[in-house]
Amino acid sequence: MMHRNVGDLLSNRRIVNLPPNATVREAACQMKASHVASVVVTDRGDDRLEGIFTERDLTERVVASGLDPDHTPLSAVMTPCPVTVDLDTSVRDALRRMFCNGLRHLPIMQAGKVVGVVSMRDFMGEELAGLDREKELMESLTEVI
Repeated sequence: MMHRNVGDLLSNRRIVNLPPNATVREAACQMKASHVASVVVTDRGDDRLEGIFTERDLTERVVASGLDPDHTPLSAVMTPCPVTVDLDTSVRDALRRMFCNGLRHLPIMQAGKVVGVVSMRDFMGEELAGLDREKELMESLTEVI
């Protein structure tokens, strides 16, 4: 099995980021234009990661809740303080973190700055199968106890 780090998945990726006071409509337009499924929410002053806004947030927190996308700021519907990993985190560890936290998108950090976002579809079948085997093993061990 190949041993890759999440940094290996980030070639030529554009990070879409907006400030917390940007509207949901602005985020949706940026996501569409950039062909991405998430926006990192950063403080414009120092690019500090404040949250992440994903297609799932758009569906569950905005549309299903009847909020107005033109008047709803990202700060009201983003996932604040998202789980992140460093650039040199192994793909297996990143996948495990995503699985354990129920995530589809994971911001990648380097020196305190967001350098990319990976999603479940970025991982290879072999890596996902390995995680499934680990899950099955853990479930079988807990059944025995």
